[in-house]
Amino acid sequence: MPKGQISVEAENIFPIIKQFLYSDQEIFLRELVSNAVDATSKIKTLSSRGDFKGELGDLTIDVEVDKEAKTITIKDRGIGMTEEEVMKYLNQVAFSSAEDFLKKYKDESSIIGHFGLGFYSAFMVAEKVDVITKSYKKTKPATLWTCDGNPEYDIEKADKKDRGTHIILHVSEDSVEYLEDGRIETLLKKYCKFLPVPIRFGKKTETVTEGEGEDVKTVETEVDNIINNPTPAWKKSPRSLKDEDYKKFYNELYPYSAPPLFWIHLNIDFPFNLTGILYFPQLGNNIEVQKNKIHLYSNQVFVTDDVKEIVPEFLTLLHGVIDSPDIPLNVSRSYLQSDQNVKKISGYITKKVAEKLANLFKKDREDFESKWKDFGVFIKYGMLSDEKFNTKGLKFALLKNTEGSFFTIDEYKEKIAATQTDKHEKAIFLYSNNPKEHDSFVQAAKKRGYDILEMDNVIDSHFMQHLEAKADGVTFVRVDSDTVDNLVQKDEKTESLLTEKEEGKVKALFEGKVTQPGASIVLKPMSSDDQPVLITRPEFMRRMKEMQAMQGMSMDQFPDSYNVVVNTNHPLVADKLLKMRNEEKKADFVQHLYSLALLNQGMLSGPELTKFINRSIEFLK
Repeated sequence: MPKGQISVEAENIFPIIKQFLYSDQEIFLRELVSNAVDATSKIKTLSSRGDFKGELGDLTIDVEVDKEAKTITIKDRGIGMTEEEVMKYLNQVAFSSAEDFLKKYKDESSIIGHFGLGFYSAFMVAEKVDVITKSYKKTKPATLWTCDGNPEYDIEKADKKDRGTHIILHVSEDSVEYLEDGRIETLLKKYCKFLPVPIRFGKKTETVTEGEGEDVKTVETEVDNIINNPTPAWKKSPRSLKDEDYKKFYNELYPYSAPPLFWIHLNIDFPFNLTGILYFPQLGNNIEVQKNKIHLYSNQVFVTDDVKEIVPEFLTLLHGVIDSPDIPLNVSRSYLQSDQNVKKISGYITKKVAEKLANLFKKDREDFESKWKDFGVFIKYGMLSDEKFNTKGLKFALLKNTEGSFFTIDEYKEKIAATQTDKHEKAIFLYSNNPKEHDSFVQAAKKRGYDILEMDNVIDSHFMQHLEAKADGVTFVRVDSDTVDNLVQKDEKTESLLTEKEEGKVKALFEGKVTQPGASIVLKPMSSDDQPVLITRPEFMRRMKEMQAMQGMSMDQFPDSYNVVVNTNHPLVADKLLKMRNEEKKADFVQHLYSLALLNQGMLSGPELTKFINRSIEFLK
């Protein structure tokens, strides 16, 4: 019996393969099935060219588990190998040392269809491997190659009659988990779900309906358990697919998920090869990145669901499939390596998504607006994180006001130009992150002819700062950040009805009641129609606190700060308060005005709220 040695030196190469070459043991099945697919594809190619004139027959690949014999077998009816080819491909690791082996293969760019290298992943789970193979060349006899995990192998003739290859893994004791049908089926569905050749894993029971009318009955029958869909939607021409086909494929990828809002079919062959379908899911107001929702394939072989190196982070909010043989992978295909192709692919995907959104906006703006709740968080996130996407996004990013109307940024600047341009020629975008809580402030601003935006998204603090930097001449101001007459700063001034001495008395009265840290008392002449006492929160400090909270940081370094603004022109202050003779009643009156202001900002609770209610009842009496 002919013998050979895989390595010239006596050291054992296989523990090194296990330790260094592959990062994940379970990928052995992916590699071996991928090789079977490659062999099958080659025989189909030879047949189509006329170089193979025999019958192709059933090309289904079989994966079989024999728990009793402790074997896993992968069978194909592909191109097969001659003895010479077995020597060439299975023994191509025959070089001087393990060090050379690692140097040669550690940075291998792709092993899909690389029979020798992918084949050796078998030794991650097997103590012995048999390969029985017969070439499509009819005159060539079948060959048996056997290796028990040492550098030596045996090779002899075999009695296999039909074309193709059987790889038999004799599973080692530390890998018996792979002798469970459920484990193997799970791995096949993970890695081989969309391979281009049918993969069969035994039989399964299906319930079928037979007969008609009163004779209808359901019976259970055994059918082949085909694991994969060999012709997934992303490999088909977009022109051949209807909306229902895309939705059906989405359901195949993510069973029980809500239907997607839209999708983008990627198909490019220059300057790199890339196909795929990206779906826009129903996000609502949720910024949480939906990790592991985009699956990367290489020639329909699953590679990874960690695509952060080829897809900008904001695009990981999308779902779907990217398939590209041009993305460089290391030998385990678990980690991506950055290079120029990766950057080009990332840029291409970003461009296609931006173009799709721009087209949807242009084609049916009403529909686009109706989906803004789902689009908004994604578009804002994209504009924050990608400069090129931001440039395009400025054209279709929308702002929504408290009346429920939508505007692009340029449209809104034009809308408010006459009323909300300040003395520095800046467009003041007034907003509320909670119009219900800020209703009194919103109504006061509307009385002045101002328009108020709703900015209640979880990333709006960042987005507003971003627009202030990118959209020329824009400043965002929350409606409760200042008194209504100062939200849009003008040169106009309102005279106070109080003398300097009277203002001193009023301030002293409020200082006796406003003792909370961070509170500042400000006396200001406003319209008599404005509220007597307001609490405003300075825009800058509040934004800093909100952004810190979003990043999970402690807000202790920015203690709460607010202004207690007393309207010196309001009748309750300028007239009633100053005319009171009873000091105790004055103090109660000041406390009540202050409590009203706290209540208006949602800052009154617990015992203080109870006291306010009881005091209000006494006032009514």
